[in-house]
Amino acid sequence: MWEGGECWIIGGGASLTEQFDIPKDIVQQVLAKELTPDVYSPYMKAIHSKHVIGINAAFLIGDWIDMMFFGDARFFLEYRVRLAEFPGLKVSCHERPSKLKYVREKIKYLPKNPKHGKGISPNPSSVCWNGNSGAAAISVAVSAGVSRIILVGFDMKLDKDYKQHWHGLYGTANRKNDNPKGLPFARHLLGFTAIHRDALIRGVEILNACPDSAITQFKRVTVKELLA
Repeated sequence: MWEGGECWIIGGGASLTEQFDIPKDIVQQVLAKELTPDVYSPYMKAIHSKHVIGINAAFLIGDWIDMMFFGDARFFLEYRVRLAEFPGLKVSCHERPSKLKYVREKIKYLPKNPKHGKGISPNPSSVCWNGNSGAAAISVAVSAGVSRIILVGFDMKLDKDYKQHWHGLYGTANRKNDNPKGLPFARHLLGFTAIHRDALIRGVEILNACPDSAITQFKRVTVKELLA
């Protein structure tokens, strides 16, 4: 589908807004649910013409996102009405959309590869789950034929203000008092060594546009550097 192309994958990390120079007052209003995520769209105009995969709620930023991907049934059940309205490609590795035949949302189901849980699936009809939707989407992008992937919002940690996401849609705008053991980052990071290995084998370049990311396997860059 995107043979030899470049794909940007938008994760949920709070650094997304900083990388695109979105004003802090606007971010605070989104976190407080006074504004919706589509207010970020004009600040991300530079990637509107790129191949873009939005993870989970990232599809709410704009219709210019080519594909949305999720692997969480709870997310689907909460956002299924909005998903039905989204005109882009919708892909999931969670069995619920397939098993319950949610035709209205027109979700393409790619099963998790049972023999290749981490890394990039050698079978384009399946996905390596890697423990989270963002990492799984890398497997999807490679199967789509891209030769370069840019990760944005792949922090895998809380930011300096203890925010987990660039939005407040999951009720986790500030996690300062949380027990670190209750946060998902440790398990979310488990697949990236295998992803890095498989990407090298397949000749796919992966760049991490989050300079302070907890992911250490890929070269770290800034969005400004990439778009210069």
